[in-house]
Amino acid sequence: MEAKNIIRTGALLSAAAVMLGAFGAHGLESAAEEGKIPFTDLDTWETATKYLFYHSLGMLIIGLLWERLHPKRATWSVTAMIAGTGIFCGSLFLLVVSEPIFGSRLSWLGAITPIGGLSLIASWILLFLAASKQK
Repeated sequence: MEAKNIIRTGALLSAAAVMLGAFGAHGLESAAEEGKIPFTDLDTWETATKYLFYHSLGMLIIGLLWERLHPKRATWSVTAMIAGTGIFCGSLFLLVVSEPIFGSRLSWLGAITPIGGLSLIASWILLFLAASKQK
């Protein structure tokens, strides 16, 4: 894994967080006002957006500090961060839009969200270990 690719991934995910946040603030708010989604889903969307943004910034930091980290542990950290972000944020985003798109709420997605959360926790622990032991 190369630092520039980690930085690029973090930058793209940061851009996605801004776009998804704007969609939530404008498009989903209108949908909630029209009764197409529950207002509580706006909070769920906001949580997913925040976590996406936090972890995209985490990837930028890892990319910038790459030369100071243990490469194998840092690679595992980034991998867990990408997987966790995809599972945690992705399941929440999909949960919110599932009913308008598919005609029924995919409630089972709530059961996989914690798997993404555990992966995110693991990513930060792995980053701690990557910084604790130099190459």
